Amino acid sequence: MRSITQSFRAIPTALWTRIKDFSGYGGEATYLWPRWFVLRAVGIVLIIIFAGIIQESAALIGPDGITPLPNAIAELRGASSSLFEAIIASPTLFYISSSSAMVALLQWGGLLAAISVVLNLWPRMSLFLCWLSLLSFAKGWLLYSGPMVDRLMLEVSLLCILFAPAGYRPGLGAQVSARPIVVFMMRWLLFRIMFENGMSKILGGDLYWFNLRAMDIMYETAPSPTILGFFNHHMPHAWHVLEIGLTFAAELAAPLMAVFCGRRGRWWAFWLWAALQVGIQLTCNFGWLNTASIALGLLLLDDKMFAQAAGWLRLRKLADYFTATSAVTAVPPLAKWRRYTLNGALSLHFYLSIIAFTTLARMPTPAFLESVNRPLKAMFDGFGSINGYSLFSRFDPFQFVTEFLGSNDGGVTWRPYEYRYFPQQLDRISPFTAPGFPRFEANIKAQATLNDHATPLFHFVATRLLEQKQPVIDLFESNPFPDAPPTMIRVAGYKYKFTELETYRETGHFWKRTYLGEYMQLMFLNPDGEVGKVASEAEQLHVKAYYGNLEAQTYLGFLLLRGEGGAPRDVTKASQWFLLAAKQDHAVAQLNLAMIYSSGKDLPKDIPQAIHWGRRAAEQGLDAAQDWLGVMYMRGEGVPRDPVQALAWFEVAADGGTEQAVEHRTFAQDQLSSADRLLAQQRAELIRQRIAAQTRVTDS
Repeated sequence: MRSITQSFRAIPTALWTRIKDFSGYGGEATYLWPRWFVLRAVGIVLIIIFAGIIQESAALIGPDGITPLPNAIAELRGASSSLFEAIIASPTLFYISSSSAMVALLQWGGLLAAISVVLNLWPRMSLFLCWLSLLSFAKGWLLYSGPMVDRLMLEVSLLCILFAPAGYRPGLGAQVSARPIVVFMMRWLLFRIMFENGMSKILGGDLYWFNLRAMDIMYETAPSPTILGFFNHHMPHAWHVLEIGLTFAAELAAPLMAVFCGRRGRWWAFWLWAALQVGIQLTCNFGWLNTASIALGLLLLDDKMFAQAAGWLRLRKLADYFTATSAVTAVPPLAKWRRYTLNGALSLHFYLSIIAFTTLARMPTPAFLESVNRPLKAMFDGFGSINGYSLFSRFDPFQFVTEFLGSNDGGVTWRPYEYRYFPQQLDRISPFTAPGFPRFEANIKAQATLNDHATPLFHFVATRLLEQKQPVIDLFESNPFPDAPPTMIRVAGYKYKFTELETYRETGHFWKRTYLGEYMQLMFLNPDGEVGKVASEAEQLHVKAYYGNLEAQTYLGFLLLRGEGGAPRDVTKASQWFLLAAKQDHAVAQLNLAMIYSSGKDLPKDIPQAIHWGRRAAEQGLDAAQDWLGVMYMRGEGVPRDPVQALAWFEVAADGGTEQAVEHRTFAQDQLSSADRLLAQQRAELIRQRIAAQTRVTDS
């Protein structure tokens, strides 16, 4: 009995020992190799980040970009009453200068600093420069700020400054081992990334997680699913249930095992976490998010575990090397002010991370704490370096895709601007872009998904496309207007769904789509070369008509002729629009013009012009014009009276099956002899042949 009692008493002691061990205060474990590998991986991710910024910055924030940086910085300054408030809300070095030289300095400086991190050259200063440069971009370029991938790396970079060994060339850093409080904060970051993502799926209330259907739609609704995501989507539901089990095991069970189950628990946690992140990266393309998460997973290991892994792989020399190099000297004591500063800063970071999670989870906070938390959060939130993590807590009901469409012929034909990476072409699946992050397309996707109407980003892109800004055009797969620039841009919205496997095998199509409507109304170049927006269907009609759309010109003339569509009746303007379309052989416009000239009600009667346009419309095969011309021959108005010719035109018009033409044909037949009717049929056949020949010439 006494031994059982002693065993129960020993449980809290054992748990506390494991908690201390996880937190870096266990005393036995060393972390030289985990630190070395984590910092190299962080440096590689930062290289990828700054390479992406260099690649896209000209198109995003350059002078000819979507949102020129000086305008963005001016907007940030204008949103705050003072420069100090602006810096707290959006800290960025671009307040000093927003010139192209400053952009180049920060992006290339960040890249060189990231390379220095990989090469282990002055790692603390290099990481600080990476953090400062990334912060300046993440907070300075407005429309492209806020992605979780940036916020994750801001927090990782900031904490890694203290985690990294001091010195210019510290090597493995055995003489400058990480202090326990820093090890704790790094592992606390990893714990939060794991556990908060799992808890957010439960607290978020999305039914897909509760009815075990989350993985049935995850790949189809992911912003940029890969070919593996496509085939994974078609796996049986039981497989998707297993994936949900792995997800919760990696995000809820694994972090708890890492804290409470010692080294064995951390091994389980590491492999579960790595398996989940590799699977997501291979199927969903979430930038460097999963790569960084795998790298941070190495924080679960210590030097002894590295040697153990080498032993499992029968790499005895490597295991011995890990063991021999993992001896560390005692951490030298800090000066009192430095110790208090370090402990105070990391304690504040720890407290703010708890605030971030409670805010994310919408947990109630006592009023006295809220009065403290609110100003603290306001002061540090702008730095984006202390975050709550909630990936996949909710799912979109379907994949929503927006498509930029341009026209240079008045809206008769529309040519799409093809994305390079994200879903659009039905027979194309996204390539493996991760750990790269196509920032432009990702932001287009995110803003379209979160908003039911076009945000300023869409208007800015359309404006630059109309202005023929080459950096923006280069963001797309190719320029669909090599012949003549577009004069109109619109954005259509579509619902995308994966095709069935049978359809894919038959057609090669990964996607099927349903048109949902216009996401952004038409934008155009006005006669002065300035970009304008249409506010109504009537304005859109005028723009299309102005740029030579024959259907729009004819319809606009029809509305003006009848005084409909919000426009007062104006036969003169109507005839002008009809004339523009008629000169380009639009048959309906020609007939309307003929009827205006023949009536003489609103404009001077001009029978020769009426016959000219009416005949051109009839010879193009318009049955209403053929019937009208037959009436003119029957009356002898503008042409010699010729009932036989009239019947010939009625015969041709009746081919279209219109009731009026059939009635006119019957009436004319009753007026003529059988010989005249036969002659009319012969003439009708000649007319048909002439029309057919003209149609062939036109088509060719």
